[in-house]
Amino acid sequence: MSAPESAAPPLPDDDYSRRACAWPRRVRVQGPVRMIAPEEVPTWIVYEDERLVVVNKPGDVVCHPSKAGPWSSLVGALREYTQLPTVHLVFRLDRETSGVVVLAKDAKMASRLQVAMQERKVGKAYEAILTGQLLAPVTVNQPLGDDVHSPVFLKSAVVGPGEGQSAVTHFTPRAHGDGFTLARIVTETGRKHQIRAHAQWLGHSIVGDKIYGPDSRLYLDFIDHGWTPELAAKLLLLRQALHCAEIDLRPAGLSYVFTAPLPPDLREFCAGHGIAFESRIQL
Repeated sequence: MSAPESAAPPLPDDDYSRRACAWPRRVRVQGPVRMIAPEEVPTWIVYEDERLVVVNKPGDVVCHPSKAGPWSSLVGALREYTQLPTVHLVFRLDRETSGVVVLAKDAKMASRLQVAMQERKVGKAYEAILTGQLLAPVTVNQPLGDDVHSPVFLKSAVVGPGEGQSAVTHFTPRAHGDGFTLARIVTETGRKHQIRAHAQWLGHSIVGDKIYGPDSRLYLDFIDHGWTPELAAKLLLLRQALHCAEIDLRPAGLSYVFTAPLPPDLREFCAGHGIAFESRIQL
């Protein structure tokens, strides 16, 4: 016997279909957009020539252009700074990740560096403050895919063999203090949120991480209400304590190694928790 026409269709029997959206349909107040002052940009320049511009991005600046105009993104601000019609973002950092970003001034150089990235001929090293004490170097070789159990739609997670994309991350502890670890991190692959997802899988989430920290719902709270004392108490930092410290283009045939020291907010956190740190790290 066929089901009555009024019967509801069966729900898909999988977690993915039942996931909540990170931005449900409800009224919320749009927070202020971080606007870049023109005089800030020259202070971020690490290196510049006729083909490249390299900057030390602050941890509150979005890379890609937005609807709020050129001074609301790194790419837009650098177009204004260079007075070029286009600057090419070779690779991006998350809004809350600070550090070295390389941009090409022409399409040929952009293509060369993007191919080098795909062929893993660009060395990248990061510094991060992890929760807990990571006592020895460890390599995480675990595939990453969508976290179908998270209410945050963009969240990644370690998935089973044969699922997701291969991802390899090397963690090396540098210093400890007050139950935290300053770590050097080198990536072999460039998956979405790779370091953050692997750090969480290790049980050493990055301090201040709203998605991969103590509870991904804190990210939804932040989207709805902005930064609050309750979030400050749980996350400890306004942004995730992740910094791209070095980009090495020598494997790509270019004689450049670009570096950026640990930024003031992360230095302050380290100093406040007895974590010794060096001004730069080596690949």
